[in-house]
Amino acid sequence: MNFITIDKKDWAPGIDQSRQTFRVYGPVEDENGCQIKPLAPDTPPKMDAAVTVMSAKSVLFPQTEKILTATLDESKQDHHVMKPVETDDMPRVVLGIRPYDAKAMHLVKLNFDNPDYKDPYWCAAYDATTFVGLGVTRPGPCDFSTAAGCGPFSEEGLDVLMADMDDTYLAKILTEKGEKWAAACGFDTVADPKESQVLFDVLRKEAEKQIQADVNTDKLAGKTILDLYDAPFWDEVAFSCINCGTCTYVCPTCWCFDIQDETRHNTAVRFRNWDTCMSPLFTHHASGHNPRGTKVQRVRQRFMHKLKYFLDKYDQGIMCVGCGRCVASCPVNIDIREVCNRMNDYETTK
Repeated sequence: MNFITIDKKDWAPGIDQSRQTFRVYGPVEDENGCQIKPLAPDTPPKMDAAVTVMSAKSVLFPQTEKILTATLDESKQDHHVMKPVETDDMPRVVLGIRPYDAKAMHLVKLNFDNPDYKDPYWCAAYDATTFVGLGVTRPGPCDFSTAAGCGPFSEEGLDVLMADMDDTYLAKILTEKGEKWAAACGFDTVADPKESQVLFDVLRKEAEKQIQADVNTDKLAGKTILDLYDAPFWDEVAFSCINCGTCTYVCPTCWCFDIQDETRHNTAVRFRNWDTCMSPLFTHHASGHNPRGTKVQRVRQRFMHKLKYFLDKYDQGIMCVGCGRCVASCPVNIDIREVCNRMNDYETTK
């Protein structure tokens, strides 16, 4: 682990130099707000964006991804045989990712890369990606990342953590991937490690003080699943929900997907698409039965999965990094912080 200083005058030229090795992604402002997108050569990343509308999850887990193809031409020997699409293993770098979004990648990784199953598309993308994070010095009003086991200067999931020092970036190189990215950019001005770590510690403490959200998760692990499932507050929580699914799409840790097959002429393609547990179709069986056919069942499932099922299964904390996107984006003001506190404080009357 070492520290380097990056003069902001060298930032854009360094990024351009790295394009010989890396495909570059970063925050870009468009008509829909700030988004993580591939960066064109003449487009600098918007490093001062408070928070992107969506996380960087789609770099590894695209909203729509082609996974299998087959020919339907019966004159071909291998007709109707589904074959994997070649995985994209070109090195890529995501610039300006916020620490909570990098932590989210580690949580999603538990679903796609584990001892029982390794998704080849996710694993290839993850192995090829370098995450260059920027510490959050001014957390927004919806940020509760410290309560979710993360924080504005968390290092988990990052290859490089940077701090904005006005005219320069102070960068902490955390992994070998980070070292290769810095070398590809030509960033090699070494900074004093002790002084640099002190600066990071000061910035972290100052940023954490600004997070005011009072969210408690300390009792969740000790709660019984059925007690929380049968708690009387779910009707009230779900009352205003319109099942739009916005919370799931902006969430950096949601991993639900659907599989669709499409044919065109003599070619069949299988796609993987993001899906949402907020949709009535998500659990609709071919028989017509729907185990989560009501709105309250779907809302309960979302919060139980994030705050209880995941915690019990993986023992890695809650399935939330406290980015606050769902809080800011919900059109009817459902707040995961309030739901978490209700679940954490709930006691049965038995």
